[in-house]
Amino acid sequence: MRIAISGKSGCGNTTVSKMVADALGFVMINFTFRTLAAEQGMDFWEFCKIAEQSDAPDREVDRRQVEMGLSVENCVLGSRLAIWMLKEADLKVYLTATAEERANRVLKREGGTFRERLEQTDQRDSNDSARYERLYGINNSDTSIADLVIDTTDLEPKQVASQIIGEAKKILSKGDA
Repeated sequence: MRIAISGKSGCGNTTVSKMVADALGFVMINFTFRTLAAEQGMDFWEFCKIAEQSDAPDREVDRRQVEMGLSVENCVLGSRLAIWMLKEADLKVYLTATAEERANRVLKREGGTFRERLEQTDQRDSNDSARYERLYGINNSDTSIADLVIDTTDLEPKQVASQIIGEAKKILSKGDA
């Protein structure tokens, strides 16, 4: 079984994907801009600026994610575009949250001020959305492709993971029938 989990920055993709993978004993795949920036010894935000000028970082991240997702039978792929890129996913989940909540989560993770993080989150959303539309024709706000959409604003990660695990177990049990 392959589970794809997507959402914008601060929705809980990484945290929830890891919890789901751990609970199900699946491989966790979370190859992102952060990973590629670290591989190249670059600051994340500088790397994002490069990605605004070149399609290569997006295409590399997306190619490697799909490659990794197809190389194992049981995995959770957590990324901004997982539900669109991993077409073979058995369960596609989209996480949402208010811009304010997402900025607060990024603030806790990265520091700074709330205003800075809110502006940065809004700008990143705008930049990401424009790139995804240009590169792949994907509207990353359109959740119609998802099997499950969860608003994480007022939920703890454990609650979100529990919902996804429940859906995954339903799918797995149908396969055993």
